[in-house]
Amino acid sequence: MDMGLPMLRRAGLVLAVSTFALAGLARADDPVPPRNEAAAPSGQKGVRGGNAQQNATQTSPLAAEQHRLPPDSTTKQTLDLPGRTLNFAATAGSIRVFDDKGEPLADIATTSYELDGADRATRPVTFLFNGGPGASSAWLQFGNAGPWRLPLDGEGLSPSASPEVKPNAETWLDFTDLVFIDPVGTGYSRFIASGDDARKRFYSVEGDVNSIALVIRRWLEKHNRLVSPKYVAGESYGGIRGPKVVRQLQLQHGVGVRGLILVSPLLDFREFTGTSLLQYVATLPSYVAVAREAKESTKGPVTRAALADVEAYARGEFLADLVKGEADKEATNRLADKVAELTGLDQAVSRRLAGRFDVGEFRREFDRKNGMVTGRYDASVRGFDPYPDSSSSRFGDPSGDALQAPLTSAAVDVLTHKLNWRPDGSYEVLNGAVERNWDFGGGINPPQSVSELRQILATDAKLNVLVAHGLFDLATPYFGSKRALDQLPAFATQRIKFVVYPGGHMFYSRDGSRQALRGEVEALIRE
Repeated sequence: MDMGLPMLRRAGLVLAVSTFALAGLARADDPVPPRNEAAAPSGQKGVRGGNAQQNATQTSPLAAEQHRLPPDSTTKQTLDLPGRTLNFAATAGSIRVFDDKGEPLADIATTSYELDGADRATRPVTFLFNGGPGASSAWLQFGNAGPWRLPLDGEGLSPSASPEVKPNAETWLDFTDLVFIDPVGTGYSRFIASGDDARKRFYSVEGDVNSIALVIRRWLEKHNRLVSPKYVAGESYGGIRGPKVVRQLQLQHGVGVRGLILVSPLLDFREFTGTSLLQYVATLPSYVAVAREAKESTKGPVTRAALADVEAYARGEFLADLVKGEADKEATNRLADKVAELTGLDQAVSRRLAGRFDVGEFRREFDRKNGMVTGRYDASVRGFDPYPDSSSSRFGDPSGDALQAPLTSAAVDVLTHKLNWRPDGSYEVLNGAVERNWDFGGGINPPQSVSELRQILATDAKLNVLVAHGLFDLATPYFGSKRALDQLPAFATQRIKFVVYPGGHMFYSRDGSRQALRGEVEALIRE
């Protein structure tokens, strides 16, 4: 899961995609002569002159070794699953990244699973990362695709829940090897270089993409998998990362990718910032899905097909009345009353807000009479408002906050006891400092990856894309992605499959949704 996805309306997201790239990354694992593997920056912020940059990133050999992650650990594993047994090699380790002077910058941790007896030339390999920025890959690894799974629903929605993992019957390992990547500052990945300059290199839109693409290429070289069919999967902010990483691999690293899998992705920050009216269009179908799930829970799960009327309204009359604005009182009241009718929200509150509920307002107002708030990552989940009588919103996320403790413990336990790899320091399943220090850019264009999605599909006619969402996700609502994808030309949309399942941001916590996603991913990879 991408638990660190920043609040979509925060002012910083109005900033542009950074031109501040991760400059001059050299070969990983061994310092070598300079090589142009990443676009050179137009200039480093906060750095004055060559000496300042050199001092900011310079690290003594002794200091570098003190910070180094342990050597890679490869263990033989056997997984007993219904109807089959999987024998595989699990490798927990890292790839060291250097600058163009051969100075170490960071150790980036990876966890890989490779099936025994497979032909490396034909065996697919999939690289997976979450988002945030600041989230480790533990959400996808232990919630969805890895060989072991931690239950993330029901009793699992508690900080004190057992962190014991179980064999994952829906693992993707049957049809693809798996490599989970923890960007710098997440998991056990860490900086080697001292000073702020190294952080500024990695904690930016383009610098982050460059580092992940480099790690993918180096993993392929290190494990002799350059000829294997390759796939990339990203969740949440991974929707920004994913298309950009594929594009970077195509252009800078000589690596072609056959398929891109985006789980609960964010593709474009623009409709979630400032006064954009499209944010209300994107969230309305999910608001209604939450209301219908609460009302009709005894009749089975709500499906996207049952929301066809809401999607049509959101695209049509709702948007038309939004555009007319509050200057048109009749249109505003019509919109507000319709929103109240569809969602069950109080009509008086809806009129006061002109039918324009941002995510925080919906989460508090939906069940305010009972002192409950909905989750942001899964609005079908409700929890107590710790300050129900406060005039301001002061609550967390009942669908996400409770998972961090068991997931952290599970990740550390698996790495330590199953994979025999235990670095010093803390495992960061969700590092808020990364998001707080992230450079989203400087300018008038917020980050988006739709441009790169167009480019990678135009460049490679064999590349296919799967986009999967949860109905009750208010962090990255499915209809926002649908609207963005509908703007693409036919050559692109013909190779993009869009699916929506019951559940929230981590819809794969529901057994049926996880099983359905696995089937779609297997079909994509076996195509």
